[in-house]
Amino acid sequence: MPKVKAPKKLIEVTLPLDDINAEAAREKSIRHGHPSTLHLWWARRPLAAARAVLFAQLVNDPGGERGYKPGMTREQAQKERERLFGIMRRLVKWENSNDEEVLREAREEIWKSWRETCEMNKGLPGFDPDKLPAFHDPFAGGGSIPLEAQRLGLEAYASDLNPVAVLINKALIEIPPKFSGRPPVNPEARSKVGLLEQEWKGASGLADDIRYYGEWMRDEAFKRIGHLYPQVELPPEYGGGKATVIAWIWARTVKSPNPAYSHVDVPLVRSFWLSTKKGKEVWVEPVIHEDGSGYHFEVRTEGKPKIEGTVNRRGGTCIMSGSPIPFDYIRAEGKAERMGQRLMTVVVEGPRGRLYIAPTDDMEGMALSLKEPDGLPQTQLPKRALGFRVQEYGMTMHKHLFTNRQLVALKTFSDLVVEAREKVYEDALSSGMTDDGIGLEDGGIGARAYADAVAVYLGLVLDKCADYWSSICSWNSPKELVRNTFSRQAIPMVWDFAEANPFSDSTGNWMGMVDWVWKAVENAPIKTTLGEAHLADAQTQSISVGKIVSTDPPYYDNVGYSDLSDFFYVWLRRSLNPILPGLFATLMTPKEDELVAAPERHQSKGDANSFFIHGMSKAMSTLANSTHPGFPVTIYYAFKQSDTENEGTSSEGWVAFLEALLQAGFAVTGTWPLRTEMSNRMRGLDSNALASSIVIVCRRRPANAETISRRAFLRELNTVIPDALSDMMHGGPDRSPIAAVDLQQAAIGPGMAVFSKYAAVLEADGSPMTVKTALQLINRVVDAYLHASEAEVDADTLFCINWFDQFGWSEADFGRADVLARAKGTSVDAVRAAGVLTADHGKVRLLRWQDYPSDWSPGKDYDTPVWEALHHLIRALQQDGEQAAGALLAGMYSVSESIRSLAYRLYTLCERKGWAEDARAYNELIASWDAIAEVAQKAGLSGSQLTLDVE
Repeated sequence: MPKVKAPKKLIEVTLPLDDINAEAAREKSIRHGHPSTLHLWWARRPLAAARAVLFAQLVNDPGGERGYKPGMTREQAQKERERLFGIMRRLVKWENSNDEEVLREAREEIWKSWRETCEMNKGLPGFDPDKLPAFHDPFAGGGSIPLEAQRLGLEAYASDLNPVAVLINKALIEIPPKFSGRPPVNPEARSKVGLLEQEWKGASGLADDIRYYGEWMRDEAFKRIGHLYPQVELPPEYGGGKATVIAWIWARTVKSPNPAYSHVDVPLVRSFWLSTKKGKEVWVEPVIHEDGSGYHFEVRTEGKPKIEGTVNRRGGTCIMSGSPIPFDYIRAEGKAERMGQRLMTVVVEGPRGRLYIAPTDDMEGMALSLKEPDGLPQTQLPKRALGFRVQEYGMTMHKHLFTNRQLVALKTFSDLVVEAREKVYEDALSSGMTDDGIGLEDGGIGARAYADAVAVYLGLVLDKCADYWSSICSWNSPKELVRNTFSRQAIPMVWDFAEANPFSDSTGNWMGMVDWVWKAVENAPIKTTLGEAHLADAQTQSISVGKIVSTDPPYYDNVGYSDLSDFFYVWLRRSLNPILPGLFATLMTPKEDELVAAPERHQSKGDANSFFIHGMSKAMSTLANSTHPGFPVTIYYAFKQSDTENEGTSSEGWVAFLEALLQAGFAVTGTWPLRTEMSNRMRGLDSNALASSIVIVCRRRPANAETISRRAFLRELNTVIPDALSDMMHGGPDRSPIAAVDLQQAAIGPGMAVFSKYAAVLEADGSPMTVKTALQLINRVVDAYLHASEAEVDADTLFCINWFDQFGWSEADFGRADVLARAKGTSVDAVRAAGVLTADHGKVRLLRWQDYPSDWSPGKDYDTPVWEALHHLIRALQQDGEQAAGALLAGMYSVSESIRSLAYRLYTLCERKGWAEDARAYNELIASWDAIAEVAQKAGLSGSQLTLDVE
């Protein structure tokens, strides 16, 4: 069979990273209408990142020395790349998500590249210039990537082992196009003159029905259970009258372990604060009864709590006696079903904001007297799982995560999803919609399938409510609102919890969740091809055959998707099993084949690691053997902060993932760092949170790939990595500089590209080199390059680098400084004279950038170490902005590259030591470098000295 000619794609050469990262970060603040608000999913990719990666994966690189077009000069290629960058910069903006002109431009570029590729492979199967290959994501998760493939004009397929993920993808890419352009069927819309005759673009008609039937469910639910959520009488000091409750704030309780007070259920409270807003502070105080019979809660608005709370990481404290309450005691009480709850306060909607009312016995008694309703899911929580803590306190079933009043509400609304489905069906028939009698699961497009579709979205609304209607929800005192169950990827124990009112107008109410869902549907892509979402195991699926693939697989041991998603699945199954019986065939989500390294599911951590590598290798091999040969595969890998260690960017999960990738027969052709997890990666530098993603670009490794020796591998690394790092740090005609925060991750790309293109790299004893060893060697070459820049700087700067590495900004003995200074060819006095350290009373300390004088100028200082120049630039940037920093740089432009290289070097040093604040300063200078340099260049003073007065 003739060999396929696959031109390099743009993503294999260059990307406008800064623009993509900026939009991905900005997207985190987008709320109404964003697809992520349809249903919670963990570690979801930003749409901007997914859209940019797909576009660059589909579009051919313009050529030049690295491309496929003969005769094109480097300058011409770069001009064409810049044009493509312009398209990408418009494409990734949130406000352009449904801008048909921007999307048309992008789609035309994709088609142009495809037809060029087809011309090169004329006559080969799979290269039809009139039909774009379809797209598939085998780990579809939250659905961002399939949705963006569909938006770019590809027929999109999504699959996942997890039914909740599959349902989210059905709601994003399968259902909206199926009913696109149809008017709503609800009586309200049909009763308005001319409303049905208007153009209902995309899924806007479907969205209107979700809103209407969501309101109908709210009204029906209130008729049935509204008496459980009565208004309360406001005290005279608040003007009297009735007010709607926003939330009831409860404290869990256990019997006091002190025998003198064993009759008292004492509260376990993390914090007594209700509002910490400045000038509006409110807190609740437990008032001890003088006769020792117990206590009651009172609301305070002056002063502050005598104690922050009664439980912390060390255990609890009895408010009656001050006796400690060990966690062992609390757990034993929980397991014996003796843990109770007391109502601390009631939050109501006042005329001018939140009001806090002391509880009455009636308020508490009504809630506690409710019995558990019948017909609930009888499913067990995992005995042990990542992110779960509640089992140790007797909460062993999903229903234990809710109060009885919450369970009544969830059951009522769940029943109403089924009833609403039938009401939609009747109204659809009355509106004249044809009925083929085929349901949604079987591919129907008539009234029955439409009713099923509306019910699916109402089921998703119920799930969103469950996230706000559990006893794992807490009260956010700075913002004065209910914090949802999954404020993080875990189900932790929450001591003082907030119970939201489904019928209020505040956080956690039913109609608020309806609004999130219908607005997300209304904002679905307007002109799209059909999509499909399937329940399938990535290891054995055949959907990828002949398709373009971009995917975001599980992250080793970071997120227990199936265990977490069971929280939602059990309620979805109760409502939607009649509609999608194939999707909800099992009592809970599949666990056995889920690709996570969970030690609790295996005999040991080593077994869990082997399971992950074997399964991921099988899944990646399926992709390598089936995806379309004209395109690379792009794979997201999200780093945890701990993945950056003293040896460089490495971790057990990262090594295991790369091992699986290479075993599958893939070769890495590029890696790109995208900040997809949070807007400011530095915020969690010393935590174990997911930080940013590497997008790995890979193609099938040739079957005849050769083997090389360790020595030859090192020789090639030392040739390839310095050039690559130079491009990353300094930019060039093909790319913008890489930010310091991304350098270590980006540097993996060229190194792994060398390692992965060979069948094996052989050690001296003939054994194949491991991925972990390869990563260590790559990191050493990167470090050697960064350290090599030290040879280009002055002796005083060399001293400062080494001193900073050992002591940071702390003081140390003069004797040690003297020895180091002599070794570097300078003296402590000389470094002190340069103005970068203090040396007093036998102690030496480097000055922080904040300590540098603001009236300094390079024109007045004729002995400026690079260290000093760098920290003056940081001071100017932080205090006065880019203009001031640019003015300083203009006066010392001849050492600008040394300054920037030192900033990269110090950022890397700080990151590995966990010095987050210091690392941020160096990263911000590098991120602003282009703007600072532009100011300096515009001044026309490059290479000259200038006297500056910076106020």
